[in-house]
Amino acid sequence: MSERPRTLLELKQSSYQPISVKDEMRRNLVSKLRNKEELFPGILGYDETVVPQIVNGILAKHDMLFLGLRGQGKTRMLRMLTHFLDESIPVVAGSQIHDDPLSPISKYARDLVNEKGDETPIEWVGREGRYLEKLATPDVTIADLIGEVDLIKHAEGRHLSSEDVMHFGLIPRSNRGIFCMNELPDLSPKIQVGLFNVLEERDVQIRGFTVRLPIDVCMVFSANPEDYTNRGRIVTPLKDRIGSVVRTHYPLERELGIKIIDEQAWSDRTESGVLIPYFLKEIVEEMSRLARTSPHVNQASGVSVRMSIANLETLISNAERRSLTYGEEQAVARVSDLYWMAASSRGKIELGLSEETGDEDVLIHRLIEEAIKNIFDQYLSPKRFSNVVEYFNSGHRLKLDPEGDTENFLNELSKVRGFDEQLTQIAQDLVPDLANGSTATGVRAAVAELILDGLYAHNRLNRQMRFGQFVYGE
Repeated sequence: MSERPRTLLELKQSSYQPISVKDEMRRNLVSKLRNKEELFPGILGYDETVVPQIVNGILAKHDMLFLGLRGQGKTRMLRMLTHFLDESIPVVAGSQIHDDPLSPISKYARDLVNEKGDETPIEWVGREGRYLEKLATPDVTIADLIGEVDLIKHAEGRHLSSEDVMHFGLIPRSNRGIFCMNELPDLSPKIQVGLFNVLEERDVQIRGFTVRLPIDVCMVFSANPEDYTNRGRIVTPLKDRIGSVVRTHYPLERELGIKIIDEQAWSDRTESGVLIPYFLKEIVEEMSRLARTSPHVNQASGVSVRMSIANLETLISNAERRSLTYGEEQAVARVSDLYWMAASSRGKIELGLSEETGDEDVLIHRLIEEAIKNIFDQYLSPKRFSNVVEYFNSGHRLKLDPEGDTENFLNELSKVRGFDEQLTQIAQDLVPDLANGSTATGVRAAVAELILDGLYAHNRLNRQMRFGQFVYGE
């Protein structure tokens, strides 16, 4: 930093050449592509679908709209566009709109350069300082985005027709950088109209004065699809001025969804940690995938990936709570922990118009049960457990307390002929890395609950819930 030019003269003597922000992004993207660099680190599942759309948009020097349902990583990717900016750029010191020292556009910067000439002080602005973001809300005004007459400056004696009396909004302050408007349809239509000049003529006008600032900005937006009935609409002329519309999507495969929640969920809780058998992660992700196709869920709203993340954290928390309460040596998540995910699923599923508000918990439990059934069918078959079905059909019953001691639960199940041997074999098949040692007991309990709930889902045995307990066999 100390070696960079600090005056206009030093800048002129350096190799610096001004370049527009979109040319700068294009140049840096080309370099990253040639060097085989990862363009969006940590973003999974978009390499063959979304990323090529963004790359094409940057190469074409387009303004872009990221269109997709909630929880599809739109804002995260928009913020990562700063990776395509230079590490830093020179600006006229004190300029509110990052004036280029070699081509200033604001009156402040022009006057400073005229006054100090080659001794004009230079500052350097990094990538993060060149990205501004605004969430569209109904109370956003043109003054917020473009600017307004500053009455305090006018009261100080400056004339209303002078540029000195102007207060710049967010878009002029994004000059030579990226401006992001999140949830664009929520912006009032008359405010959307105010963006026309910025997107097409690349200038801003404040309060009808002759002041016109030829700003250099890359405009990006995010929005939910327009058929989301609780939202407004993007006015047609504005859409026409946006170069590329990038469609995002939810994870196309269950395994990819699991990788995302593994990366995003907070799972490192205690010194020993909570172990989660992989089939439980599959159930968590399968529940979200089922919700995205359920006729009882408003699909125009979508089911965010955040639901899977929050549900996995709740699953881990309940296993941790049980372990701390009963002093278990190693906390292992079980199928019964899944039912506590209702708390982290509420509010993340928007019911269809024909559904009652009170049906939310019923729907959540049905989705959990259907997800358990799908994962059970993936690995096991009800025919394999005829001995378990016969045991309960003969009048026996089993009371499972999800908060109870794991050893007592397994001791009860040992009364079923041949079940111990089945548990041992299935645990080795499903979770071979956890089926032995200090985790063996917890894994056996988790597998046992998967079998019992899988048989219940196939109507092979009855199950009732009483005061937080599962009673099988009645």
